[in-house]
Amino acid sequence: MQTAIATVSLSGTLNEKLEAIARARFKGVEIFENDLLSFNGTPAEARRIIEDLGLRSITLQPFRDFEGMPEPQRTKGFSRAERKFDVMHELDCDLLLVCSNVSPESLGGIDRAAADFHELGERAAKRGLRVAFEALAWGRHVNDYEHAWRIVERADHSALGTCLDSFHILSRGSALEPIRSIPAEQLFFLQLADARAMGMDVLQWSRHHRCFPGQGSFDLRAFLEHVVAAGYNGSLSLEVFNDVFRAADPRRMALDAMRSLLVLEDALPPAAPLHGFAFAELAGPGIAPLLGELGFERTGRHRSKPVQLWEQGDVRIVVNAGDEPRVAAVAVSSDDPAGSAARAEQLLAPRLEDADLAAVAAPDGTAVLFCDPGWVADFAPDGDRADAAPASLTGIDHLALAQPFDGFDEAALFYRAVLALEPDGGEEVASPDGLVRSRALSGGGLRLALNVPVLADHGPAELQHVAFATGDVAAVVRRWRAAGVPLLEIPSNYYDDLEARLGIDTAQLRELGLLYDRDARGGELLQAFTRPSGRVFFEVLERRGGYAGYGAVNTPIRMAAQREER
Repeated sequence: MQTAIATVSLSGTLNEKLEAIARARFKGVEIFENDLLSFNGTPAEARRIIEDLGLRSITLQPFRDFEGMPEPQRTKGFSRAERKFDVMHELDCDLLLVCSNVSPESLGGIDRAAADFHELGERAAKRGLRVAFEALAWGRHVNDYEHAWRIVERADHSALGTCLDSFHILSRGSALEPIRSIPAEQLFFLQLADARAMGMDVLQWSRHHRCFPGQGSFDLRAFLEHVVAAGYNGSLSLEVFNDVFRAADPRRMALDAMRSLLVLEDALPPAAPLHGFAFAELAGPGIAPLLGELGFERTGRHRSKPVQLWEQGDVRIVVNAGDEPRVAAVAVSSDDPAGSAARAEQLLAPRLEDADLAAVAAPDGTAVLFCDPGWVADFAPDGDRADAAPASLTGIDHLALAQPFDGFDEAALFYRAVLALEPDGGEEVASPDGLVRSRALSGGGLRLALNVPVLADHGPAELQHVAFATGDVAAVVRRWRAAGVPLLEIPSNYYDDLEARLGIDTAQLRELGLLYDRDARGGELLQAFTRPSGRVFFEVLERRGGYAGYGAVNTPIRMAAQREER
């Protein structure tokens, strides 16, 4: 199916939106009326821009408050429609999208609405145009797609069909099976949007919190299966109202939108199996000495670059120069590194040509590297290497990556698509500087946690960290303390609450500054943190009894302690 997007989904002027849409390889565009009204040119001039970019106008929308109006509003409605038909001819656009009436003056009744649409269909047909009727979830009389279809069916005109919008259908929890009974020739248009589950008025939910497919909680794959089973073969078009998206770079958002459709269509070759982290690459001064205190040993130097390899058992960290400590790259073990990178490029991830390994860039600039076991050969063994001490860390448990304020959903979709990860859920936690959104993803032996402040970039939400796994966190923390590792101090009030809430002995936890969590099945997590070094800190954790979370209940405590340190 061809892909399209509504101009309302992006920020910028109409010209900027169209350029971003074309650059992201869309073929069709829905012209949102306000974007055309603010365009400094005629509809014919807009058409030339659209055509020069290799795009096609597939619908003009929205046409509001039409059906069921009393006179004189009814007559005025048809007059407005004729004016819009004139505009559509200039745009070379043959479909007008009419959304269900929300006016308090509108009158109910299926026969009245059907008569209005039959006449509108007659007028459109005389101009070689078509009309699609869409039910808004908050429409005054028509607020579900089955009701809208019954009106279209009764109006009985070949120039009249229906538009199915995933948000208006899924936000109401409407049954999907009846979609299959709508004749394909009257399924004129399809609009797609995802959304996170939110307990709020559906109008506000729709206007501010839609997102691209794969970024929310709607089952869009099931929805699309019903639409395709009904015989629909038109465009897959995105219509997303989101305050953050409409304030972000339209080129980034358009690429993200296209990526979401590629994932939804599932038309790419399957991802090569992954087998955990090959290494994490950290940049910046102060990282190497701290790794030494953590029990790592420098085991190699890159043969052509100022990059060091540090190891502890099977845990590997690569360190390069940089102005401020940060996580520079996520390196994963792949059965087919070249294939993994090629699939990432098909998902519109930019290839990093100057990297020795198959690599692409994440939206925030973090490198994602795909490795086979031979990558270690790029490092010459360090001649001064001493006898390795017994390893106390068993692996990289997860990486936590802070995201820009306007890139959180974009990053989640990127890692989900490129690394074939699945979401483990999301949290909103209260930091000393405001709410922080967090989303975890996992798969292929990988765990990632993405964090972003809800309102603006600030404080501990900007930090990134590497979490190491161990089978004996108490022993690791004692070793770190003896080596002078600067560990985060936890207030005694935290342990008083643990005793009262869970009835556990906190003596050892207090002694070592460990944080603790227990899940509903009795699984346990013990964790400790280093003080931040620039934007980076380290965590060591021990999972017991199948604990699968990340200690979200402890995150506010950790962030408050980090704020004190900074």
